[in-house]
Amino acid sequence: VQLVESGGGLVQAGGSLRLSCAASAASRISFSLNVMGWYRQAPGKQRELVASMSPGGGNTNYADTVKGRFTISRDLSKNTMYLQMNSLKPEDTAVYYCNARAPGTLQLGTWGQGTQVTVSS
Repeated sequence: VQLVESGGGLVQAGGSLRLSCAASAASRISFSLNVMGWYRQAPGKQRELVASMSPGGGNTNYADTVKGRFTISRDLSKNTMYLQMNSLKPEDTAVYYCNARAPGTLQLGTWGQGTQVTVSS
């Protein structure tokens, strides 16, 4: 596994969590050369893109459902990406994954195990 997600948990609606995505020691994934993204998959639903960041870090995009509540960021010195999630809603409950793709391509890497986020009402 090249990317390892962590930081999930159980939180009440309105609460916050910060997810982390770290490249493994053996990984050659560079956060500054790839389009990095956070995805989520709720039970019975397809995996969806939640947030993404351009290789240069200057461009970020968010799904309409999380815009204004979630923030994607990264620390290149730690080769780690984050997803700050505020004002969480029960519909945010899902397994969250991170992944990378080369600019101009659609090919994603191997999926990790993800991290479970559960928001109670």
